[in-house]
Formats: sequence, structure tokens, C-alpha cells
Amino acid sequence: MSAGTSFIESVNVLTVPKGAVGVWWIGQGSLVLKLGGKVIWLDPYLDPEEDRPAGKRRLMPPPCAPEEATSADVILLTHDHRDHIDPASLPQVAAASPEARVYAPAPLRYRVGELIGNVERVEPATAGDAIDLGGIDVIPVPAAHEDLDEHPQYGHKFLGYVLKAEGVTVYCAGDTIPYEGLIETLSPLDVDLAFLPINGRDFFRTRSGTIGNMDYREAAETAVMIGADTFVPVHWGMFAGNTVPPGYAATYVAEKGLDVHVHVPALHRPWVYMPAR
Repeated sequence: MSAGTSFIESVNVLTVPKGAVGVWWIGQGSLVLKLGGKVIWLDPYLDPEEDRPAGKRRLMPPPCAPEEATSADVILLTHDHRDHIDPASLPQVAAASPEARVYAPAPLRYRVGELIGNVERVEPATAGDAIDLGGIDVIPVPAAHEDLDEHPQYGHKFLGYVLKAEGVTVYCAGDTIPYEGLIETLSPLDVDLAFLPINGRDFFRTRSGTIGNMDYREAAETAVMIGADTFVPVHWGMFAGNTVPPGYAATYVAEKGLDVHVHVPALHRPWVYMPAR
């Protein structure tokens, strides 16, 4: 049995109680969620050989080959950067799960449709317009990476997603920094579990073309301000020069006495979250 087959089997066999969510962090901002009886792949970045002139770029292996991603009921895409909408692996993921519903920010519908060879299969996601997945409500939320980028006709090009099912609420931020209105948008949604980027941003990375996100302090404070029970730091460890130790988030929360749990996930390993409240 290959490592990829083993990973897919772990997704298939995990039993998730009602009111809970099964989680696999598969590197960077990519997640597999088992929620409300469905398997949701968020930004499946599975290209094992993304190379640049200086050599292989990714530092963490994917959990499976793209063609092994047969378990998806839903594919959620946040924005058009290669580690989120992956042109090398997304077509194979979509083919491996042919019944999966595919959602992308509305301005990117045709881009994603060209990648997977069927624009009619891609459903547009628009900030504030809830998506009914049959037992799961998905609310797209604008993301600012590092700025809000809104098409005048189709809306935001960068999104996060809030998922609600069976009494548990999950926020997957995508790539974003804090911005005016984010807390006000999220606070009424009663987020339990928040996946927030922590790699940060700085002058030198921005000058070299690396667009940044929240840092670990901003992510922790955001989690507290939206009332999340548990904060999961993501978007670290994948690329040299654009990462930060996830323990910084836990240390910051402990030193500040912030009222939020921090969970640092093991790569590719399943865990089950159930809200305390």
C-alpha cells in the first residue's frame, strides 16, 4: 500500500461524531475536513515536484499523488496562487473525484474551469453569499492578501470560508492579513475552530514579490477577538524564507494569557475536534 493510498484510507475510515470535524493538515494552508458527512478538500496543493531554478521549492511532501485524491465531495479554492490553486495537481484531483463540487472565487471561475477542463463544473463563490452543501452552510469571507482585491463585477479574488454543520463552526482564512471589518464579519458567526496563517510579512519579502499574511501575534489576537475556541496556525514550514516556527503562536498565547487554545497539527495525521461549548 502506497503512502498516498494509506492517507486516503485514513480519510475514508475516520468516524467523526455529530457536532465534530475531522481534520488533516496537509501542509501550507491546505486542509482536508470531514464535516457533516462530507469530505472537503481546501486548496489541495499536491504537486510533489514544484521546482524553481534554485531547486525543489516545497519542503513538506504532499500526502498523496493528485490522482489518488479520490475522496473529495467538495473542493474549496481560496485564490490563484500556486500553493492554493495548484495548476499542476488540481486537474488530476478534480478528475480523481469526478462528483466533487468545485467552488472558486467568482472572478476565478473561468481560470479554474480551464484548468479542470469544464467551466460548468466550477461554482462561483461570492463574499457574503452562503453556499448550501446539503447539511453544511459555507459562508465566503473576503481575504486581504496583503490587500483586498475586488473585481468590479464579480467580487473578491481572495476568499476565506466559514463552514457550519451540526453545531460546529470552522473558519479557514486562506491567505489574509487583518483588515477593517474582518472581526465584525466573523464575530457573529460563532467560530469554534479557526485556521489562520502565521508566516507574516516584511519589507524584504514584499520587495522580492512574496505576498504576506498575518503573523503569529495577529493570528492569535484575531482568534480571540472573533471568539474562537481553538486556533490552528497554518501556512508555515513549506517554503524556506517564508515560514515561522508554529510554537511562537503557542508561546505568545501563553505569555499574554489569551483565552484561546492553540493546536499545532502533525502533518498528514488525522485528529477530531469537538467544540467545548
